[in-house]
Amino acid sequence: MQGVLSGFAVIAVVIGVGYVLGRRGSLGERGGEVLTRLAFSVAGPALLFTTLARADLAVLFSSRLLVTALSTAVASGVFVAVGALRRWGVGRTTIGALCSGYVNSGNLGIPIAAYVLGDASLVAPVLLFQVVLVTPVALTVLDLSGMGEKGTVWRRLLTPLRNPIAVGSLTGVVVSAVGLHVPGPVMDPLTLIGNMSVPAALLVFGMSLHGSAAPGRGRDRQPVLLSVALKSVGQPLVAWVLARGVFGLHGAPLLDVVVTSALPAAQNLFTYANRYRVAEGLARESVLLSTVVSVPVLVGVAAVLG
Repeated sequence: MQGVLSGFAVIAVVIGVGYVLGRRGSLGERGGEVLTRLAFSVAGPALLFTTLARADLAVLFSSRLLVTALSTAVASGVFVAVGALRRWGVGRTTIGALCSGYVNSGNLGIPIAAYVLGDASLVAPVLLFQVVLVTPVALTVLDLSGMGEKGTVWRRLLTPLRNPIAVGSLTGVVVSAVGLHVPGPVMDPLTLIGNMSVPAALLVFGMSLHGSAAPGRGRDRQPVLLSVALKSVGQPLVAWVLARGVFGLHGAPLLDVVVTSALPAAQNLFTYANRYRVAEGLARESVLLSTVVSVPVLVGVAAVLG
């Protein structure tokens, strides 16, 4: 349980600092916007590149990854179906779908994998799947739907090649796939810059909480509650059914996939929403509520399956 509690404690402290900064106006009126651009355009791509460039891509072909991919598809797909029926719009539905299936595999998943599962590398398949496939697809949908840069059809179809998050991820995968060694004078500065990504995203999230209404009570109440239910209960339940019933996983492998699926929505989803100026309230409230709800869920999963 130490990993679960310590991971949440770290997140809570940094978000709290962001809230204080927002309340005091320490970074000025556009401080949050600047931090968002830093995390999205500079630090985030650097972090993804350095992480993936040193990753073992063999983990992409494991049964655990298939469980993660399928459970993500089911949770996000349900939200998309409901969003289409309720006509929530492409941008809002895309952000909500991400909040329903995109787990916090970085700043929370790593410590939980290390302390609860006993191996931090177990979160790697989830991280790779999300940054290599889910993120580029979702951001491309936002761009092509008119939320991002405007231009000719051909220019917009090439959006993934200009999106900094996608470029950082795909470049890292290529470097790892070809076995290219990036020299220290190049990798070290990128690592240093990438280390700003998670703190910047958490600070922006904390700053956004100042002056915000209580989560789950505003105009986004229905999509927020739906995304939280899918993320905190639906996705881990689907992962358990698939892992045990379809892939025959038991013991530690079963615990691994269910725990990683039960992680809350990632804070960087608010960064994406903020960057595209769409469904910011939905992202903020979904991340906050799923983080709170995931504490008893993770503790329960670890107690039952551990």
